[in-house]
Amino acid sequence: MTGHTSTPENQRRIVVAGGGPAAHRFADAMHTRGLEGWHVTVLTEEAHVPYDRVTLSKALTDVDYDLTLGDMSMWEHDALELRTGERVVKINPDAKSVETAAGNTYAYDHLVVATGSDAAQLPFPGGELAHVYRTLDDVWAINKAIAELTEKLGRTVKTVTIGGGLLGLEAAAGTMELGAQATVINGSRWLMNAQLDEGAGQALGRLVTAKGLEVLTGTYPAEVLSDDDGQVTGVLMKDGRVIPADMVIASIGIRPRDELFRETEGTVDGPTAGKEQLFELGKKGGVVINDHCATPVPGIWAIGEVANFDGMCLGLVAPANTMAEIVADRLHGGQATFPGFDTATKLKLSGVDVASFGDAFATTEHSLEIVYADPARGVYQKIVTTDDAKTLLGGIFVGDATPYMSLRPLLGRELPAEPGAYLTAAGGGDAPETELPDDAILCSCNNVAAGSVRDAINGCGSCEGNAPVQELGELKTCSRAGTQCGSCVPMLKKLLEGELKKSGIEVSKALCEHFELSRQELFDAIRVLELTSFEDILAKYGTGAGCDICKPTIASILASQNSEYVLGAGRGTLQDTNDRALANMQKDGTYSVVPRIAGGEITPKGLGVIARVAEKYGLYTKITGGQRIDMFGARLEQLPEIWKELVEAGFESGQAYGKSLRTVKSCVGSTWCRFGVQDSVAMAINLELRYRGLRSPHKLKMGVSGCARECAEARGKDVGVIATDKGWNLYVGGNGGFLPAHAQLLAQDLDDDTLIKYIDRYLMYYIRTADRLQRTARWQEELDGGLKHIEDVIIHDSLGIANDLEAAMARHIDTYQDEWAETLKDPERLRRFRSFVNAPDQKDEAIAFVPERGQIRPATNEEKGGVLIASTIPVRGQD
Repeated sequence: MTGHTSTPENQRRIVVAGGGPAAHRFADAMHTRGLEGWHVTVLTEEAHVPYDRVTLSKALTDVDYDLTLGDMSMWEHDALELRTGERVVKINPDAKSVETAAGNTYAYDHLVVATGSDAAQLPFPGGELAHVYRTLDDVWAINKAIAELTEKLGRTVKTVTIGGGLLGLEAAAGTMELGAQATVINGSRWLMNAQLDEGAGQALGRLVTAKGLEVLTGTYPAEVLSDDDGQVTGVLMKDGRVIPADMVIASIGIRPRDELFRETEGTVDGPTAGKEQLFELGKKGGVVINDHCATPVPGIWAIGEVANFDGMCLGLVAPANTMAEIVADRLHGGQATFPGFDTATKLKLSGVDVASFGDAFATTEHSLEIVYADPARGVYQKIVTTDDAKTLLGGIFVGDATPYMSLRPLLGRELPAEPGAYLTAAGGGDAPETELPDDAILCSCNNVAAGSVRDAINGCGSCEGNAPVQELGELKTCSRAGTQCGSCVPMLKKLLEGELKKSGIEVSKALCEHFELSRQELFDAIRVLELTSFEDILAKYGTGAGCDICKPTIASILASQNSEYVLGAGRGTLQDTNDRALANMQKDGTYSVVPRIAGGEITPKGLGVIARVAEKYGLYTKITGGQRIDMFGARLEQLPEIWKELVEAGFESGQAYGKSLRTVKSCVGSTWCRFGVQDSVAMAINLELRYRGLRSPHKLKMGVSGCARECAEARGKDVGVIATDKGWNLYVGGNGGFLPAHAQLLAQDLDDDTLIKYIDRYLMYYIRTADRLQRTARWQEELDGGLKHIEDVIIHDSLGIANDLEAAMARHIDTYQDEWAETLKDPERLRRFRSFVNAPDQKDEAIAFVPERGQIRPATNEEKGGVLIASTIPVRGQD
């Protein structure tokens, strides 16, 4: 489209130049306040809708990760228009219009400039060869380049990130998760020198080094070296050293994209003899704004990283959001003002706890610094207060940032306890309980005060009937707190539980109405008292007769503790449909038959057995994503016949029906693949045979990849193992499904025995402590301390239970029995496999199939009235 945009009469036109988080927040704020009388056009140069740059690191390691901000339905509003691929190149202040690179002109009554910033380029030879880490396209390019280099070079890719700030560390950590060997170069003597003092920076350096990241500080690069084809080969340092590299990433800061203001001239108060510069620019860039985010030109505003306030431009989401809200408020007749920059920072580097806020460097006159440092552990905690040790001015936490969320909302306020009480790493226990004042900012990203959260909990104005909020997810939606970086979610959850208790609403962890204990409490009680029957457990801890929640849960607990036949000793009545049938029921009432194919390895003879059985019983066959062959369409009474043939041929149950280990997926590894560095097939088979039959709170999946190419998709599994030149990297807590999650790196370069030891501990700790039907990813998220806690328990044995966990796993392995083999031994157990109890030989005539692509599928209701039913499908031995 060319020419001026058309808007309905009497609507004031707002044009937003830029489509990043600040632009999105402004559009959202206008939408929330009401768009009557307004028309907002957002022009973004990227092809993407506005996305969350705070979580950009997730898209680096998972290109399918959705970073989209907010609800897309917002853009369906008639008065709100989003145009992608439209880069604003010129402001015409006299004509009150902007021009885009596409040749379009958009008229405005108000212009909001949110063009953000660019990543600064390396200012030395070869700098143009470096990748930058700023946009979605940037991180996708890094991901793709690492994959291509890995295949091209046939070895682990070496990356060098220049810049040891927040984004530099995130970029380096992301390349490590993609299998690269990473190095960070930082000119300062310590990492994150803009947010951390030397003690904290040195502690951070020790922590990330322990994670496998090489750190070079106090030294500067001079050139990016490359071969004749332009392929990066290394980084030449000013001291003459050469750091080998296949890829270089530049993260040396940002540069405000203020070119629109630099190139704009015009008249201010009517015609003059000539044109003049209309905007004031800061010494380090950015357009100068006042405290309500306006530039000197009426009707032109600036928000986000392009805006210079008090001599600063900052690339942080919280002040950008605040600026956006202020402009929306002003346009609606409000008087909001910008209070200044909130520089609080929390690092999102896996397994490393870092936080900084307020006057972290104690620049306030007469301020006090209360410090605890343990260099050996990589722990550093500092609280900055006024000289009377009462008012909180700031703080730094490295290695243990648990006090951050309690302290951050108290910035500028009197502490409720002695400052030293918040130095939790010193061994004084948990931080003191903090009752946040209503005006304390709980969520700095979205500027949400504790009082607003309390109002939502006690009666959400946006909910039907002004109903109180009792769920964390609902509270996040209503209050907006915790929806951006997520660092305030623990405090949000704590506030929710506290308010519910005050209201007399009990925050119950009961398993169900029959058991007041949680699953974890029940598990421990059953284990300690060595209870073996549902009746005994119900008599001691429960009431009533039980239900479909507690019965299968207790059956699973008993199975995981005792490894006994899952349907024995009356436990069959506790199980759900699939476990009772030892098979997955399908949509038409038939069942699937899934033999275990450990590691996906199967002999031609084994394939022949499956083919013969499938043909004999007229079953549909499908190779699954878990590298098994599923057979569908078996009637209940056919299951024992089918499994008898499979068991006699050496197959065993794949437990596709159980909350247990499903599969261990693998690539072919070093035995066949020219890129493989370890025998992934052997390891996968070892793991699958070790953990087969292990009952757990939810299903378990594993993957083993023989190199960094990750063909087995191990990082999408509950336990992922990826080969390195030195051994194995262990990842935990991944899953696909409705809420996919990438597994997180727990340990690196492990030998076989250590790898298996850590997996034993991890799985058994999960089984003992997770909630009912809770996947490992959600379990890790909800654990206090998250991955760091898991690392402490599994690797450092912080709870002193490692030997107990290993012994429990050893008992499972020693007592494992195949459920179908055990079932076939006992005629009484086979009696349950009948379609009709009173007519054991009668078949279920409601089951019907139709042919499709040379096999069968369940008939639809309409098709069941036709002639293409099961009896017409050729079956071996029948005509």
